[in-house]
Order: sequence, then structure tokens, then C-alpha cells
Amino acid sequence: MVAFRDDEPVDEVRTEDGMLSQLESFVQKHQFRSGIVGSVRDLTAGEQDALSCLTFPLLRFSADTPIPISNRYRTPETLGSDRLAAVVGASSLKPGKDLLIIDAGTCITYEVIDARGNYWGGNIAPGMQMRLRALHEFTARLPLVDAEGVVPGMGYDTETAIRSGVLRGMKYEIEGYIKSMRSKFPNLQVFLTGGNRINFDEDIKNLVFTDKYIVPRGLNKILDYYESLKNVE
Repeated sequence: MVAFRDDEPVDEVRTEDGMLSQLESFVQKHQFRSGIVGSVRDLTAGEQDALSCLTFPLLRFSADTPIPISNRYRTPETLGSDRLAAVVGASSLKPGKDLLIIDAGTCITYEVIDARGNYWGGNIAPGMQMRLRALHEFTARLPLVDAEGVVPGMGYDTETAIRSGVLRGMKYEIEGYIKSMRSKFPNLQVFLTGGNRINFDEDIKNLVFTDKYIVPRGLNKILDYYESLKNVE
């Protein structure tokens, strides 16, 4: 949960108990006039109950929600709300620019929006923990390796071979996407969000903006856009 004032995040709280136990105190603290919910999973009964008790209007973000960009995705009903919100968030910070938005979380997603505001879609790849777990669960003897630790250029034992393979593989993959997309969009700007930190090479590092609030920014902008359309009516 993130609170915004004048398009900027001012506070956040995280809860994983399926009950939104901190929602009431968070709402009382900030006195919201409206809110938006965007989730890539089904809400639990506890979460539904907590949201139903809110006293301000709450927009449920879906494929039918109007957005301030042109969505060219062929199956918008299957598009994750976090992916679309990330695109809206990045384009609100850099309007009129060709953008690549990379979200390195549970999955790594790559989204492209052009300078005219057309979102063309993107790609989805396994995230860091998914890759580490897959090597363990889909093989007979490879151990489950923690992401924290040394990452040599070439592993010198099984643990470092797995960790380096996963982390360096992610790094090379992301850098490859950036270089490929810049060949199509020479003035491309890149946003990186999500919980996984990537140690890019210097020539790539200078091209990347990092912002952990890209998805909340997008949701906030979608809410503003929705309310502006209501006011016109």
C-alpha cells in the first residue's frame, strides 16, 4: 500500500498476512479521498472484507479501466495489472519518450511503449528465485542455493556455479534486451524496478533509471485519469 500526494509517494506499508491488518491505521493516517486496487492474484476473503469497509471510493483496476496510454496488447484481459501499471508509471515520468520498463521481481518483465504513447507489449522471463528453485527442483542433485554470496566470473564449485549462472545470466539477459531495443529506438530510455538488484556494466548503468515506485505511480496515474473522465461527464 502506497500513499501519494501531488503525484509523489509519501508513505508505504507492506503486509503479507492476507488480511490487510495495517490498512485501517494507514487509512486513518492519510485520510484518503479515493483509492485504486491492482492485483495479479485473487484477493483473499480477509482482504476483500477489509477493502469493503473503506469509506472512500475504491477503483478496481481491470482490463476495462480507462488508461492514459494506447494499449496495443492483443489480449488485454490476460495482461497483468502490474505490467500495465508499470508502463503507465514510467510514461508519466518520461512522457513523449521511447521507453523500456524492466521489472525484476518474481518474474522479469520487459515492456515497451513508444514516444507516441503506444504500448506494444513485452516479454516475461523467470525471476531470480524462480531460476534458483528450478535448478534444484528439476534436477536430481543440484542444491538450492542462496542468492547472497560471491558471484565469480566462472563458478569454482557447485554453489558458485549456480549462483553465478543465475545472477550473471540475468544481468546478460537484461543488458541484451537493452542493447537490442536501443538498436530499434536510438533514444530509448530504460526504467528498472522490482526487488532484485543488478550490477550492470558501466555503459549500461548510465542508461538506466531505477524507481521502486513505478507500479504504484502507474496505479495512481490511472486513478487520476479515471477521475478526470468522471469530472468531464
